[in-house]
Amino acid sequence: MTTKTATRSGGRSARVQSAVHDAARELLEEVGRGALTVPMIAARAGVTPSTIYRRWGDLPALLSDVAAQRLRPESGPPDTGSFRADLLAWSEQFVEEMASEPGLALVRDVICGGYRIEGVAPCLVFTAGQITDMVERAVARGEPAPSVEYVVDRVAAPIVYRLLMGACADVDAAYARRLATQCLTDWRQT
Repeated sequence: MTTKTATRSGGRSARVQSAVHDAARELLEEVGRGALTVPMIAARAGVTPSTIYRRWGDLPALLSDVAAQRLRPESGPPDTGSFRADLLAWSEQFVEEMASEPGLALVRDVICGGYRIEGVAPCLVFTAGQITDMVERAVARGEPAPSVEYVVDRVAAPIVYRLLMGACADVDAAYARRLATQCLTDWRQT
């Protein structure tokens, strides 16, 4: 079962979502994922388990939704004055966030839980949004820039793939800079 992606921004629905998300985050810290159950979350949130099952379907979908909210960037990508410098700074920041234990756990929750925004995993929505901001700034400055998809495929995707597959040893700021630099080099040659 897939989760609902659109909810009302106010009223009871928003209060229920907030209470359930808060309860899930608190209980994850207190008891850990292995001991966590929908009835525990429901009791803490002050709702019935059927409310959670009706809205999210199952525990992995709920945890995916909670993780997606935590993955949403709090600020825009760096604005250094050039696309190249923006991409280098952003890629380093992206690796730092994704390679952290909490970041990696959130990405796993989102992917495994199946939560989607208009059919796409929130990680990609948020990442593409940040890259779009950088590309649009470059274009506004009269600077050529690759497409968002090109940057996702050559910078973000290899980072996430390696992290999810457990090849974390060399996924660091230097790796991110190499990917960003190679992305720009390859793009200019196409």
